[in-house]
Amino acid sequence: MNIREVVTEADLHDVFPVLQQLRTKLSREEASSLFQKMKKENYKLLSLQNEDDEVVCLAGVAICTNFYNEKHVFVYDLVTAEAHRSKGYGKVLLLYVEKWGREKGCSSIVLTSAFPRVDAHRFYEREGYDKVSYSFYKEL
Repeated sequence: MNIREVVTEADLHDVFPVLQQLRTKLSREEASSLFQKMKKENYKLLSLQNEDDEVVCLAGVAICTNFYNEKHVFVYDLVTAEAHRSKGYGKVLLLYVEKWGREKGCSSIVLTSAFPRVDAHRFYEREGYDKVSYSFYKEL
């Protein structure tokens, strides 16, 4: 297994089919445009490849600081390719993100997960994550 940072447009093109399994309404063009903006805001997209060099899992993360979580890793995106779920890839990548966060001086990892994603919630709880709040949204 190999973990790489997605840096170039070509890299993004390679991982897009997996990303789209989580962000189903996202087009390649939107992804490209947003990715350039997000990188400027310290977003990192990490890709896990299996032994066949196939993209099997992605994690989109950023280091943030605020009054309630102090310095922490925020996980914006975490998805395992549908054909490769329940093989431990999500756990491997999440453990990598945890280690990376500790090395960067972060005290915690924070993420949100939509209500319908019950399987994802079970995964996070199994990995030691606690439900601590609701997330609210209002379109502007």
